[in-house]
Amino acid sequence: MPAAANRIGVDVGGTFTDLVVEQEGGVIEVFKVPSVPSDPSRGVLDAVAAAAAGLGTTVPDLLARCGWFVHGSTVATNTVLERKGARVGMLTTAGFRDSVEIRRSIRENPWDHRTPFAEPLVPRNLRLGVRGRLDAQGRELAPLLADDVRDAVARFAEKGVDSIAICFINAYADGRHEAAAAEIIREVAPQMSVSLSSRLAPIVGEYERGSTTVIDAYIRRRVIAYLEALGERLRDLGFRGEVALIQSNGGAIGLSRVARAPVGLCLSGPAAGIGAMRYFGRLCGSDDLITMEIGGTSCDVSMLQAGRAQLIDGFGIGGHHVGLPAIDIHTVGAGGGTIARVDEAGLLRCGPQGAGAAPGPAAYGRGGSDATTTDALVVLGRMRAGPIGDGSVVIDAARARAACAERVAGPLGLDVEEAAIGIVQLLEQNLLHAVEEISVKRGLNPARYTLIAAGGAGPMHGATVGRALGCTRVYVPRHAGAFCALGMLDSDIRHDLYRVFDAPLGDEALAALPDAFAELARTAIEEVGAEPSSSPATLRRVVDLVYKGQMRSVQVDFEPGQDDVASLKGRFEAEHRRLYGHIKPITPIRIAALRVVATVPASALAVPERADASGTPPVAETRRVFIDRSAGWADVPVYRGTDLGAGHALSGPLVIEEHTMTLYAGPGDHVSVDRAGNYVIDLR
Repeated sequence: MPAAANRIGVDVGGTFTDLVVEQEGGVIEVFKVPSVPSDPSRGVLDAVAAAAAGLGTTVPDLLARCGWFVHGSTVATNTVLERKGARVGMLTTAGFRDSVEIRRSIRENPWDHRTPFAEPLVPRNLRLGVRGRLDAQGRELAPLLADDVRDAVARFAEKGVDSIAICFINAYADGRHEAAAAEIIREVAPQMSVSLSSRLAPIVGEYERGSTTVIDAYIRRRVIAYLEALGERLRDLGFRGEVALIQSNGGAIGLSRVARAPVGLCLSGPAAGIGAMRYFGRLCGSDDLITMEIGGTSCDVSMLQAGRAQLIDGFGIGGHHVGLPAIDIHTVGAGGGTIARVDEAGLLRCGPQGAGAAPGPAAYGRGGSDATTTDALVVLGRMRAGPIGDGSVVIDAARARAACAERVAGPLGLDVEEAAIGIVQLLEQNLLHAVEEISVKRGLNPARYTLIAAGGAGPMHGATVGRALGCTRVYVPRHAGAFCALGMLDSDIRHDLYRVFDAPLGDEALAALPDAFAELARTAIEEVGAEPSSSPATLRRVVDLVYKGQMRSVQVDFEPGQDDVASLKGRFEAEHRRLYGHIKPITPIRIAALRVVATVPASALAVPERADASGTPPVAETRRVFIDRSAGWADVPVYRGTDLGAGHALSGPLVIEEHTMTLYAGPGDHVSVDRAGNYVIDLR
């Protein structure tokens, strides 16, 4: 990864666009501007302009000295959620065109039988079957009929199709039929883009593979057009390198490689949080972390166990399945802009709808009239009125109070303070459940972990949620509001390769593994070799193991020349017991797949050195703040982060105001500033 004079990370969120610049000498500066949902690139360029102005330079000079520009984009996600993608046609093996709509009939909530599944991104009349068949080992049973492909493309052209998804039965074993169909399409309709399941997701499971391919075809044109236009604009402004993107697996990839699989960007923004977790884990001295990253729109919860991020093999987006490796992130609609309302039954609801960047909370004075979490916090004194961040947003306490009174207090027959208390308590209950979803429900005790309260709104709720979880410590980054943008600068270049390998775990299969892994490793090294980096790649080899008849595999590391059947079995059983609480000693174990993960380590993000504490920090103001139900209201000291040095220690209740966030700690909480300038909250 380039070690240039400047490195820039940009995260486009639903409300704000965050930019982090790491300058020569390791100085880190953070800039925050409102996002532009109608054109996310404007938010990126506005952030670049704000950074240049803040650093006392010009945009061309800032970009000319930047060798690593990494971006987390929400364009792929929003294209699916807003259903603004291409008109897609789908080629399947004859007789299988409905698999993408039949799905697996598995509901996320087994008790919800009425909510309809999401409409397929490609309608039935644009899903066409062609003759030709491979078996499960990739042997040809019937040749692909080229005329069927040509006829299908002609029908697609009549219907105005822009992009074609190809998903043939058993293509995970051999993609030659899909490749042949793609070649025909390029000959007869070169204007249409093509996505192949055998290249994107060579996995068993027609629905998962087909859904992933359809999403790739659906978002391909819009995502690539956005990224290429942004890259060109940055080059026009003076940038000389290649823009890198964060993938769903938490790794970075060069823009030139994104065109191969734009579907890999569906969790682009929040996945960068893993890089930030590793960075702050080093600073706080813990490998077991839970991050609660709360922005203006949502809360993303993820975990680090023994220093390793938890990955999943697939995830949902807008009711559709993406069958690619991704950071395990649980997201709920709970953020600073989450809308509170009273429903038809007279019950208070908080989320999942949000006010977004425009109009935003009522307190922003941009036309919003709904009561949001931010408005409630202003009413409760935990957030102050006036400009925040760079001054582009000004909090209006009167508007916040009016929104809470009209939308919540009035319908419930409460005074405005009681309404605000209810909004915050309900939101914090939702945050608690979000953390429990990824910890307690998986047999993990969150009390063993350090909770990182991140995002612009996370430090406001970290102490309360951490206490409810049983945690003893909460770690709050000084630049919590730019958490994911920071993480982008600590994210490795990464490529994941996957191959189905179906065989019983035994000596015969073990003898075949080195050659199979060598083939995957060669491809992986070629992939990372094309990235903008001079550092060598490291390879991790993984074997997917299952009990016979089991659907979900367990991944264990494999070392050629060192591992044998007994070591793989022992590792599998230990992990299976950790995940599920039991093993099956007499059930045969099978190999399901092989993986190679190729990474190029990120250049280490600098560790800032905060000036040592000097005397007792001054209290910037004393504000009347709601503490909790038992303590009621109290006059609470408010500190400015700029006045706090390494070694300062304070007792709650208190409020600390930083450039990108506000921290609240309750009675008995002990807040100290560490050497890096971040906050450690030891909970009562």
